[in-house]
Amino acid sequence: MGEGGRRSRLRDAAAAFASNARNPALRRAQLSFLGAWTAEWAFTVALGIVAYRDGGAAALGLVGFLRMVPSAILAPLLSPIADRGRRERVLILVSTVRGAATAAAAVIVAVAGPPAVVYVLAIVSTIAATLYRPAHSALLPSLCRTGYELASANMVRGLLDSAATLVGPLVAAVLLQFTGVDVVFAVAAAASFAAAGLLVGLRYEAPPRPAAPKRPNLAVEAVEGLKAAASNRDLLLILGLAAAQALTRGALTVLSVVVAIELLGTGEPGVAAIMTAVGIGAVLGSLAASLLVGTARLGAWFAVGVALWGLPLALIGLVPQQAAALGLIAFIGVGNSLIDLAGFTLIGRLAPDEVLARVFGVLESVVAVFIGIGALVASTLVDLAGIQPALIAIGLVCPVLAVVSWRRLRRLDRTVDALDGDVALLRRVPMFRTLPLPAAEQLARGLEPAATFADGDAVFRQGEVGDRYYLIEHGAADVVGDGRVVATLAPGDGFGEIALLRRSRRTATVVADGALTVRALTSDRFLPVVLGYTPSAQQAAADVDARLGRFEPADEASPPDADGAQASAADGAQAPDDPRDTPGSRG
Repeated sequence: MGEGGRRSRLRDAAAAFASNARNPALRRAQLSFLGAWTAEWAFTVALGIVAYRDGGAAALGLVGFLRMVPSAILAPLLSPIADRGRRERVLILVSTVRGAATAAAAVIVAVAGPPAVVYVLAIVSTIAATLYRPAHSALLPSLCRTGYELASANMVRGLLDSAATLVGPLVAAVLLQFTGVDVVFAVAAAASFAAAGLLVGLRYEAPPRPAAPKRPNLAVEAVEGLKAAASNRDLLLILGLAAAQALTRGALTVLSVVVAIELLGTGEPGVAAIMTAVGIGAVLGSLAASLLVGTARLGAWFAVGVALWGLPLALIGLVPQQAAALGLIAFIGVGNSLIDLAGFTLIGRLAPDEVLARVFGVLESVVAVFIGIGALVASTLVDLAGIQPALIAIGLVCPVLAVVSWRRLRRLDRTVDALDGDVALLRRVPMFRTLPLPAAEQLARGLEPAATFADGDAVFRQGEVGDRYYLIEHGAADVVGDGRVVATLAPGDGFGEIALLRRSRRTATVVADGALTVRALTSDRFLPVVLGYTPSAQQAAADVDARLGRFEPADEASPPDADGAQASAADGAQAPDDPRDTPGSRG
C-alpha cells in the first residue's frame, strides 16, 4: 500500500472513532459496554480460581458448563423483551441484576461461605450477561445512520471489549497479588452498576414497535427469532462459526488455568497473566481492525478471526514454553477483535430490526451452549489424553472450519456490498437521510429490480393512481405538468411520494429524458418506514409542501388536483437546488 493509501486508511480509522465520540447516545452506550465487560472478565478470573480451589480441573469444567446451560435456555426466551420498547431499559435492568449477584458473591467469599452458593450466583449473573449483548447489539443499529457508522460502532465496541479483556484480568491479577478473590468480585460488581448508570436517560429516535400483547408468550416470540435465523443461510453460517469459536472460548476457561498452573508452572497469578495476554492481543487487534472499517471484506476478516481463536492453542500444544505461550495467546485476542468487528456487523446487516434482539439472543444461546460444551470437552481431554494433545485437538477446530467456509463468506461480502449501494442511493434523498440504519436497510431490501425506460417513455402520467415511489439510478427524467416541463431529475433524485403521502392521483407526468433506469418502492414498503419515524415524516411533509408550492404554475387558472394543489406540481420530485429545476426552465 502506498503512502496515500496508508494515510487514507488512517483518516478512515480516525473518522470511525470520531463518529462514535460525536454521537452522545452512541458514546454512552459504548462506555456502558466497557463497564459491563470489564466486570465480566474480572468475574470470570475470580470464579475460575474459586472453582479450581474447590475441585481442580474437573470442577472448572463442570462450573463452566453449569454456568452456561441456564443462559443457553433463557437467552432466546428473554431476548424478545428487547424487541419491545426501548432496548436500553433492558440493559439497565441486566447490569443492575449482575451487579447485585456479583456483590453477593463477594460477601460469600469474604465470609468463607460455601462455593456452591457462589456458583449459583454465577449462574444468575451469567443469565443476565447473556441478555446484555443481544440487547446492546440490537440497540447499536438504531443509534447509527449508515453501514459505515455501524461498522465503526462495532469496531469501537470491539476495541472496548478488547480493553475490557485486558483491564478486567489485569485488575484481577493486581488485586489477587495484594488482596483476595472477594475484592475482585466487589470491583466487578461496581463496574456493573456503573454500566447501568450510564444508560439512564439515553436519548435517540427509537423505531416504532408494536405494543406488548396483553398475554405475552415469550416462547412463541423466541421461535420467531429462531425462524429468522434458520431462514437465512448466511446467518446460519455466521452462527455456526460463532459456535466453533465459543467452543474454543469455553475450552480456554479450563485450559488457561491448567496451562498456567500445571504446564507452565506460573501459579494462580499466571492464570490472570494468560487472560491479560489475550487482552493485549485484543487491543492491538482492535487498533488494526480500525483500519478495516469501510472495507468490503468483512466476511473474509470474520474467517480470519475465527481461525485465530484456535490456531494459537494448537501451537502452544506443540511449543509449551512460557514466553511463546503468552505471545501466541495474544493472537487469540486479535481474532476476537476481528470477530467483533465483522461478525456483529454482518448479523446487524442481515437480520430484520423487528427481530434483531431475538437473533442476537439465538447467537448468545449458541455461544453459551458451546462455551459450556467446550469447558467439558477440554477438562475431559485433559484427563484422558493430557494437556498438550487437548490443546492441539481443540485448537484445530476453528482453523479447519474457517478454511471450509471461506468461499461462502466471500459471497456474503458481495451481498452486503450490493445492500450498501442501495442504501447509498436512498440516502441521496433528504427524507431518507434522517432514518436510522435498520429503517434505511428495510427500504433498501424492498427496492424492486431496476426498470428501464427509453427516451420519451412515461414512468407514470398525471392523473393516474399512485402506488409506487421511484428513485433514479441512471439517466434523467423530465417532470411535465399540464404539457410543460417544470423540472429535470438526475441520478439520486426521487419522485412520486405526493400521491402516496396525500393519497391523491399523480400531480404530474414523469418522462424519460434519454435512457432511464429507476428503482421503485411500493406504497406498503414506503409509507410504514417514512411515517414511522418522526424526523423522516416531518421531512417528507416539508418536502411535499415545498414541491407543491415551488412548482405552482404561473397560470392560476390551471385546474387543481385532488388535494387542491395545482395540477402541474411535480409529484414528489426530489429535485436538487439547481436553476434548471425552476418552473418553466425547460419550456
